[in-house]
Amino acid sequence: MPVRIHPLLGAFAGLVFLFLLAPLVIIVGASLSDTTYLTFPPQGLSLRWFANIFQIEAFRRTALTSLQVAFLGTALSLLIGIPAAYALNRYRVELPRWLSTLFVLPILVPEIVFGFSLLKSITIGLGLPVFPSLLLGHALLVLPYSVRVVGASLAAFDFSIEEAARSLGCPPVKTFMTVVLPNIRAGVIAAFILAFITSINDVSVSVFLTGPGISTLPIQILAHMEQFFDPTIASVSVLLMMVTVGVMAIVEATLGLTFLTK
Repeated sequence: MPVRIHPLLGAFAGLVFLFLLAPLVIIVGASLSDTTYLTFPPQGLSLRWFANIFQIEAFRRTALTSLQVAFLGTALSLLIGIPAAYALNRYRVELPRWLSTLFVLPILVPEIVFGFSLLKSITIGLGLPVFPSLLLGHALLVLPYSVRVVGASLAAFDFSIEEAARSLGCPPVKTFMTVVLPNIRAGVIAAFILAFITSINDVSVSVFLTGPGISTLPIQILAHMEQFFDPTIASVSVLLMMVTVGVMAIVEATLGLTFLTK
């Protein structure tokens, strides 16, 4: 028997979708405008502002830096987050409960406060160069995603399988790599996607940790807007959205999004 949907519920759902999609439509439309200033609806259609992105050396340099920081920062957060999530789930009885809250502080604390704290403690306090400070800051920023998402996969894992492997003489490290890790692969991939997307789009932390000669693409977008008001900004935003969609499309094509829910 087909389920009847109340007209008001359908209208509310339509308004929600409109609220979510309208900004994207405006950005895409503005990026295709043939004018020399941002406007919507677009006056004429042109792709020259997308070509203009690759003609500006600052955008090319900061895009490469953003990809490097996002990839390396995410990898570093997983190197810390996977063992941390394993310990929090494997030894949840022995470890204090507040320890799990410690790993989500970068989400609980406002990003501006978090970024300023990193500036004072890492860049100024430790005297690290700009790029290592930026990398470490992004790793700490996305660490909660690694711990929480991987921890959710470990919560559904039967640790008796690990104990059986170790009782048969398998070393602890080999047991983790061959028994535990393959069973939480979906959680690791999901954590990587969330952390990577969060890192590559971050502004609040990066604005404190960037310096002369080293910047990220979102910070360069802000700097460009201070001097120009052309559709190049909208075009860069569309490319960032395409990167996000592309990552999800690759996951869907190779693993399927339902794989991540296992």
